[in-house]
Amino acid sequence: MIEFQEALDIVMNSAFTMGTETVSFIDSSGRILAEDIKSDMDLPPFNKSTVDGFACRKTDLGGEMEIVETIPAGKYPKRPVFGNQCSRIMTGAAVPDGADMVFMVEDSDILPSGNVRCTAPFTKENISLMGEDIKNGAIVLRKGKIIQPQDIAVMAAVGCTSVVVSKMPEIAIISSGDELVEPFEKPDICQIRNINSYGLLAQVKRSGAIGKYYGIACDHEEDTFSLLDLAISASDIVLISGGVSMGDFDFIPAVMERAGVEILFPGVNVQPGKPTTFGTHKKALVFGLPGNPVSSFIQFELMVRPLIYKMMGYNWNPLTINLPVKETFTRRSSGRMALLPVKISEEGYVYPVEYHGSAHISALTVADGIISVPPGKKTIEKGEIVSVRQF
Repeated sequence: MIEFQEALDIVMNSAFTMGTETVSFIDSSGRILAEDIKSDMDLPPFNKSTVDGFACRKTDLGGEMEIVETIPAGKYPKRPVFGNQCSRIMTGAAVPDGADMVFMVEDSDILPSGNVRCTAPFTKENISLMGEDIKNGAIVLRKGKIIQPQDIAVMAAVGCTSVVVSKMPEIAIISSGDELVEPFEKPDICQIRNINSYGLLAQVKRSGAIGKYYGIACDHEEDTFSLLDLAISASDIVLISGGVSMGDFDFIPAVMERAGVEILFPGVNVQPGKPTTFGTHKKALVFGLPGNPVSSFIQFELMVRPLIYKMMGYNWNPLTINLPVKETFTRRSSGRMALLPVKISEEGYVYPVEYHGSAHISALTVADGIISVPPGKKTIEKGEIVSVRQF
């Protein structure tokens, strides 16, 4: 076994880069931007009013002003503003030449003469200046970021209707074990439903990749080899869960090697996830994940998800938060790095959730994240600051 950080370094150094493709900006949410996006114009493209009111000169605020025109949004002013003049203006409309401020309708008094007077002292100009948000030619979105809905709004603003993104890796998912049945089946005695494949499919989707389920490999070496070989030939990453421990039917590492995979590590000094195996093939990267669902889930989050992001050009820094532990916690053994599901209280304290081991997948549904406890450390003292890695 190797230490977790060494294993992660091996995985990340094995990443290869996906190609790129061009998609419509409206279909790009969640994709990784593969090139910078620049603005094709100044934003705002003109000096515009931020309120409904009257555009005038600051020097004329004390007296009556003649209203020379009304300027709706979308229409360019027909007349400049001179001394003791103003233009009625709507929010978003272009400010006329000569005006250097807009006072609000709420601060106006229309006089019997038809002129207007500002009834409040000067506070601000209420004008958004041309180019103050974005300059023509400025980079508005940089390559390597996950495109979010607000980014699509920015694309619309700068006229970017097609966008170059990284291709999504194709991830093959296989579960191993005669004891497994599909979720829609009722398990017989000594059978369990296939949890890992469907959890992994959801994790793959959240990571911005394409998941394909290849089914359950029975505890037969030839059948498992055929399924694994097929998955490797058609995928960028293969995830096969189960069959990587030390039991009589745990022959996945041998099948991986037979399929042409060079195994780079056969286990990690971590709990849960000790049997995690990783290797490279000329066509794909292959993980042998533990059969226990908590182990599979956590090792995906810690190893596979950052790999997927790196292959798409995204430098992922998972969200962590440093908080104190609510009560002293002691673990039974300290030989491996422990990954513990925890909850964050409303008062800002961290405490372990009820957790019966790496088969207890429902524990993760109430957890806010995990903390890591290094090898050799057996006790976390009350009030000790820990780093919670959120899911």
